[in-house]
Amino acid sequence: MPQNLRIPGPTPLPARVREAGSWQMVNHRGPEFKALFGRVSSKLQAGFQTTNDVLITGSSGTGGLEAAVVNHLSPGDPVLAISVGVFGDRLASIATTYGADVTRPAFEWGRAATPDQVRDAISGMQAAGHSPRAVLMTFNETSTGITNPIEDLAAVVHAEAPEALLIVDGVSGIGALPFQTDGWGVDVAVTGAQKAWMIPPGLAMVAVSPRAWTAAETATMPRFYFDLKRHRDAAVKGETPWTPAVGIFFQLDVAFELIEAEGYPAIHARHAACGAAARAGLAAMGFALFADAAHASNTVTSAHLPDGIEWSALSKALRARDTVLAGGQGKLTGRILRIGHLGAVNADDIVRALEALESAAHELGIPVVSGGPAAAAAAATGVAVIGA
Repeated sequence: MPQNLRIPGPTPLPARVREAGSWQMVNHRGPEFKALFGRVSSKLQAGFQTTNDVLITGSSGTGGLEAAVVNHLSPGDPVLAISVGVFGDRLASIATTYGADVTRPAFEWGRAATPDQVRDAISGMQAAGHSPRAVLMTFNETSTGITNPIEDLAAVVHAEAPEALLIVDGVSGIGALPFQTDGWGVDVAVTGAQKAWMIPPGLAMVAVSPRAWTAAETATMPRFYFDLKRHRDAAVKGETPWTPAVGIFFQLDVAFELIEAEGYPAIHARHAACGAAARAGLAAMGFALFADAAHASNTVTSAHLPDGIEWSALSKALRARDTVLAGGQGKLTGRILRIGHLGAVNADDIVRALEALESAAHELGIPVVSGGPAAAAAAATGVAVIGA
C-alpha cells in the first residue's frame, strides 16, 4: 500500500494528474499553451468565485502572498495584520520586510479572530491617526487547524475602514472550503497549487479586484518577477511574463476535469466529512483537540501531544506504518500533531491514518483508547473520494 501522506501540503496526486506531469513540453509562447492557459484561468475564477482577474505565478503560495503585498502597498503604509498562527505571521512579516507600518494585535493561537477583535484593532489604529491602508488575514491557518470566519471579518473591515484593501491568504482553504471572493469583498486572494488543487508545488494563483488594481497604480514597493501588471498584460496574450511551469499547467488542466466532475458543493462536503472524521477519531482515542471546535478547519486537524511524548519518536513510529502526519510549527513545535485532509482525500484515508496513530501510540506507551477511533471516524463520514 502506498504511503498515506496526511500533511497540509504537498498533497497526494491522483493518478491522472501524475500522468499529466510526464507529458511532452509545448511552446510556452505557442497556440497549445495559449489554449491551456485560457482554460485553467477561467476555471480558477470559478474556484475563487470571482469575475476578477486571476493571475498565475511560478512560485509557492508564499510568492503569491509577496505579490499580493508588493503590488498594492507602499513603504510606510499603515497595515493591520490579523494573525492567528505561523502563516498569518508570515504574511505580516512580508509586509514588514517591504517597509509597511504593520500593526499586529495579539490573537490566541487555536482560536479564530472575532469581528469584535478586528473592530477594536481598527479603532485603535484610527485613534492613533493611522487608519489601515490594508488589512491582512489568513483564511485557513494550517499551523493551528483554525478557519477564520472571513465573511464576518470582512464585513467589519468594510464597515469600519471602507478604504482599506482586504488581502487574504487562502492558500490552504480556497478550493476545499466555501470561499466567496466577490461576495465577501476580498480585494486580493491567494492560493497555492499543492493544496486543494491536487497538483505539485510550483504555482500560486492571485485574484485581484478592480480596487486593488487602482491601488497598484500608485503603490511603490519594489517588484519585478512578481509584478502583477506584467502578468495581467501577458495573460491577455495567453501567456505568462516569464517561462511557466508548463508541466504543472498540464496537471492543473487535468485536475480541473476531476474537480468539475465532482463539483464544488460535493468537494466542500467531502472535506467537511474528512474533518469530522479526524476530529472524532482523535477525540475517541483520547487526544485533546487543539483548535476551538467552533472554527476547526476541515483541511487540517490539530491535537495536543501527550505529556512526555517526543514528536520525533511518534513521527518515526508512524513512518514505519507508511503514514506521514505533520508536527507543530513555530511556538507549537513539539506540542501538537496535525492531520492534513485536503485535496485528493477521502474518509478511508483518515481512518487508515488514525489506525496507524493508534498502533504507534501503543508501541510508544501512549495511553490511548483502543478500538474506537476508526469506528468514531467512520460514523462521522461517508463521502467518497473523487475519481482518479
